[in-house]
Amino acid sequence: MSALPKASTSHAAQCDARVSVVVLTYNRAEQVLDTLARLTALPDRVEIIVVDNASTDDTAERITQAFPFVELVVAPSNMGAAGRNLGVDKVRTEYVAFCDDDTWWGAGSLTRAAEILDASPRVAVLSARVVVGEDGDADETCERMRASPLGARGLPGPSLVGYMAGASVFRTTVFKAMGGYEPRLFIGGEESLLALDMLDHGHALVYADELVLHHHPSPIRDSALRRRLLARNAAWVAWLRLPLREAIGSTVRALGVMHRERTLLNDAAQLLRGLPWALTRRRVVGRHVQMMRAIVRDDDRRRESR
Repeated sequence: MSALPKASTSHAAQCDARVSVVVLTYNRAEQVLDTLARLTALPDRVEIIVVDNASTDDTAERITQAFPFVELVVAPSNMGAAGRNLGVDKVRTEYVAFCDDDTWWGAGSLTRAAEILDASPRVAVLSARVVVGEDGDADETCERMRASPLGARGLPGPSLVGYMAGASVFRTTVFKAMGGYEPRLFIGGEESLLALDMLDHGHALVYADELVLHHHPSPIRDSALRRRLLARNAAWVAWLRLPLREAIGSTVRALGVMHRERTLLNDAAQLLRGLPWALTRRRVVGRHVQMMRAIVRDDDRRRESR
């Protein structure tokens, strides 16, 4: 704890920061305090904003006590991924990076992200390389992104049709213009809708292997619930933005997940109750986005067959 005053002084001097970091947390006081200690020790000039998603433990109080120089936003309720929107509302910098309470950015990565975005005005978001655990194993999703079949022509890295929400760096203006994360999705694949909208508006999503995010997964998580929410959200997003065939297919797959998780009755009812909401907001993305998705989907099938 003796090092905290030094970190506070250092952070207060970062008034010329070009990147803000929005950290989302919920009921993981120990993990978020560790993450903040690592973020405040970075050599990068960054502003740090923490969104506490209405934790029911003492997370907010402990953050205030240990890191009084960090801007804390306490959500009125647990908003899931949309809690990040509250953090971005406070952002004054050109770029905003995201991480969760069990992840933190590697030294120099955020400075480099700003340099990449400066040189690539078409790029709206960079998705970083995630290294997992003490061994630093590469996340499988990042390995797939590195080999994107969309190539990198005219871009600083492989072009993507999606990104990792908790390992991304955005242009702040784009995030705000797109409206951030949809509250109804809560959490689980929440970035899918935002990715589709950005692509449909002509923005590029890029994988940046040189940007590093460390992930030490918290043991406090509900993997079964996340699988169900991922399936439900995939169906809702498909009805919101994708052609009818994909929407029907995503719905069938979601029902299959719910059946396997033995939650079909309750989860299917929730999924179906959300369809009128999705249909009133339905706007199918353009053919260029559909073609990009088809290329990625075909490549996935080839890899699976091998």
